[in-house]
Amino acid sequence: MKILGIETSCDETAAAVVEDGVKILSNVVVSQIDIFAEYGGVIPEVAARSHLEAMMPVVKKALNDASCTWDDIDAIAVTYAPGLLGSLLIGTLTARTLAILHNKPLYAVHHLKSHVYANWLELDKQRENCLNPSERAQTESSSDTLKGARPSLRSSEDPVLSSIAPVFPLLALVVSGGHTQILYMPAHNQFEIIGTTRDDAVGECFDKVAKILGLPYPGGPSIAKAALDGDADKYHLPHPKIEGLDFSFSGLKTAVLRAVQKELGLPISHPSHDLKNHLSTQQVADFAASFQKTAVEILCEKIEMALEKYPEVKSVVVAGGVSANQALREALPKAYFPAPSLSGDNGAMVGAAAYYEIKSGVEPTDPYSLNIYPRISIN
Repeated sequence: MKILGIETSCDETAAAVVEDGVKILSNVVVSQIDIFAEYGGVIPEVAARSHLEAMMPVVKKALNDASCTWDDIDAIAVTYAPGLLGSLLIGTLTARTLAILHNKPLYAVHHLKSHVYANWLELDKQRENCLNPSERAQTESSSDTLKGARPSLRSSEDPVLSSIAPVFPLLALVVSGGHTQILYMPAHNQFEIIGTTRDDAVGECFDKVAKILGLPYPGGPSIAKAALDGDADKYHLPHPKIEGLDFSFSGLKTAVLRAVQKELGLPISHPSHDLKNHLSTQQVADFAASFQKTAVEILCEKIEMALEKYPEVKSVVVAGGVSANQALREALPKAYFPAPSLSGDNGAMVGAAAYYEIKSGVEPTDPYSLNIYPRISIN
């Protein structure tokens, strides 16, 4: 089954052809990061216009790279929610039109679901925490959970999934610029939100702290790079006291701001945008490292709590743009991560998610009535 996946929820125009939910035949992404780096964030109207210019060339290249014609495509999948209104509109209008013109079934996919299913793509080539054959044979027959052991792994009955794949039930930690959630998945295409942020998402917090430190947008890669030369124990930042599995990152951002002002001997009334002019390179590195360490610790603490609450869990998958962070990957060595190139927004993850919707019996969407939703729950 070959699915054309289209993704335009924010500032990447992306299209890909995915076979049987795991094999990437093509994956084309046109990013707008260079445009918005100057402004320190995405401008929705500019993003939508950029999507409009790039959309059809990206789709055409995805088909050409996959050596596919429209006769080879079995279905079209597109992100319909959540995201920027104008960006979502360009992608869905394109997918709806193509589905009608070429008489293909259309599947509307939730953006966070797509990020989760990036963990099933190219399992044989891109799995970073892959076990060797002897370890695999041992764990396939084991009922161990994540506590004190590697993730339980198995060979699926699906012949396409002959390589190592996450095992259900599982937890999905979704970490991005707009979302921070823990999802419980008893099976494919079944999601229950068991933890979510009460304010800022962790990726948003990375962006805001980077701005305080004078680091370029997007903040995640900038902070990770600066942190390599920093002392992660230099500044002690607080962990929010949020009961249960929910998150809060707004206070951490403010804590960094106050710590910088204190370090520089400046009053709290001093404007945040000017602090970068007073920081040394080493101070920036130390603050970046200390913040990154604290943010990762907060995420890991909540995952540990979730594993205690759901002892039957066999796997943990991490998804979203922040899953590319190396410090997070090192802190969760037993979790599944997508290849770094698949952590950000892309069309391949949309095609993968649609494949498992189809396998789960989800009916196609009417291309004449598909709507978009800037904010909507995954379940």
